[in-house]
Amino acid sequence: MAVSRDMFRTWRHPRLVMRELLAMGRREDRALAFLMAGCAITFVAQWPRLQREAFMTGEDFTQLMSYDLLAWIFMWPLVLYGIAAIAHLVAKLFRGKGTFYSARLSLFWTLLSTTPIMLFYGLLTGLNGNVAATQIVGALWLVAFVVIWIATLIEAEKDGADV
Repeated sequence: MAVSRDMFRTWRHPRLVMRELLAMGRREDRALAFLMAGCAITFVAQWPRLQREAFMTGEDFTQLMSYDLLAWIFMWPLVLYGIAAIAHLVAKLFRGKGTFYSARLSLFWTLLSTTPIMLFYGLLTGLNGNVAATQIVGALWLVAFVVIWIATLIEAEKDGADV
């Protein structure tokens, strides 16, 4: 099934979609692709905010964008690998039977599947700045991210099959 269709299905049935992704077998390349796509889309979502910031402060847009590129394409993937490992270890404390791979897939897929609202948030930040409506959309993204991640992590830690 198409990744974009699965992204939107995740909003309604996160555990089902995670079960299907895990059933496809252990593919580190797929997990890495989800991570890099999620980080790349999040980087693109920052452009309107960066343009607004450059206009308001007189800073160089290219320089601001370069810093964000470094962060989202090189630093955040490493941080997210660490967060996924910690999440797996915490799940082990609660009798989780998954693997480090399943925990990574859960986090990376959650990031990718919530990027549409991140794009909308970035657009609002660029157009309106940090106003109440923008903050509400940001809070909605955060809540959606946490809820979907918990649901997919529960599914990922459900059984010990090292697929």
